[in-house]
Amino acid sequence: MNVPNWLATLRIVLTPVVMTFVLLSGRIDGAFGIACVVFVIAALTDFADGYLARRWEITTTLGAFLDSVADKVLVTGSLLVLIEVGRAWSWAAFIIIGRELAVMGLRGVAALGKSAVPPSVWGKGKTFFQFTAIGLAMVRPASEWGPYFPDEWVMLVAVFFTLLSAWDYFRHYGFALRIERRA
Repeated sequence: MNVPNWLATLRIVLTPVVMTFVLLSGRIDGAFGIACVVFVIAALTDFADGYLARRWEITTTLGAFLDSVADKVLVTGSLLVLIEVGRAWSWAAFIIIGRELAVMGLRGVAALGKSAVPPSVWGKGKTFFQFTAIGLAMVRPASEWGPYFPDEWVMLVAVFFTLLSAWDYFRHYGFALRIERRA
């Protein structure tokens, strides 16, 4: 296994560590801080694995798969425990997780037709804002900015980018879902 694939695997392995510390936050002082540090390390592996794979020209199908799965595992696991401790909205998590499943399905169908669905700039923005909102939720300041906490404002931006990236993917690659009529 090459270094970028190892980094993606590390992201998956670190997810339960993040989840555990978030869940222990009510019982252990500093647990949110530890969760945030581990989450940031995991999130940074997302940027590092793709960069290294391209720079070293060692992109692989396995690497693309691991990277995609690792992102979904980290975001989904983190959102679920943040909902549990009252630091994330379930409706936002539903939109984010639903989009991930829909785009994953689109990629699978497109692959059957021999089409690739490459990452988009909107998808990269989505990932950045999701990671930022989740990290901020773990170190939430005591005061709100208007009606919301800072992490909630960033989560609203993340949801916007999530919906925008889903629209963009389906606009460009929705052809893969069209049913062929046989004569």
